[in-house]
Amino acid sequence: MYLTPPAVCRQSLTACQVNESLYDTSVVLSSMTSAIVARVGPHADVADLAKHSSVPVINALSDLYHPLQIIADFLTIAEVNPISSGPSLGLEGLKIAWIGDANNVLFDLAIGAMKLGVDIAVATPEGFSIPNHMRNVIEQAAATAPKPGKLSETTTPEEAVKNADILVTDTWVSMGQEEETAKRLHAFKGFQITSELAKRGGAKETWAFMHCLPRHSEEVSDEVFYGPRSVVFREAENRLWAAICEFFSEPLHRPAILTHSSGTGGIRSQRGEDTMIS
Repeated sequence: MYLTPPAVCRQSLTACQVNESLYDTSVVLSSMTSAIVARVGPHADVADLAKHSSVPVINALSDLYHPLQIIADFLTIAEVNPISSGPSLGLEGLKIAWIGDANNVLFDLAIGAMKLGVDIAVATPEGFSIPNHMRNVIEQAAATAPKPGKLSETTTPEEAVKNADILVTDTWVSMGQEEETAKRLHAFKGFQITSELAKRGGAKETWAFMHCLPRHSEEVSDEVFYGPRSVVFREAENRLWAAICEFFSEPLHRPAILTHSSGTGGIRSQRGEDTMIS
């Protein structure tokens, strides 16, 4: 069963508890399904669903994580950078440059990069950097990897794109931030990804561009978005394969009582086994 706030409630699953608690919702839905896919606002909502569910709960998006998108992203990166094979997809040593807002997609992308030995340089305006609590989560992911990637941060886009293999951005105004639109559009001036930016900063000659969509013109120029360096539509197709991969993953084919968040966007069972990839 797929849950998303507009279908269940206009704000969040937590706000729907006027007539039924999230506990009740989780228990009832899990008695009728083999899995629950939830696209929520606060990450606490999907964690609470998983805490009380008797079937696996897949995070389709929360304000802190976007794991299925990141599976698709690294699949796309592996397709356009066929270096080698192995447990890390042969991506060690690649560099991602993130130009834009520090949001849920960036958080999970950085976590995945640390685990796969990929460096990621993040350029955000002053006041829009990675929050400390999410930086700690990213650093924890690096600490558990045998050959972790490196995270670097700057307020200068040109510094981030230097020697980058992949340039990535996302919306500057996430859901729930609509009242900040004017402020954010002003703050992010100069952060549009363009061919000129890549050239000034010294990106790799073979650099590619990614965006999880939907795209807005202020985030990336038409020349880049629709040009030969763009792999955004391959990336979009790979969302399908990421979802199929998760539905066929081993945790979905066994019973599990899910109790708490793993701290990386996934949910863990009482047996301590990951039920989602992040």
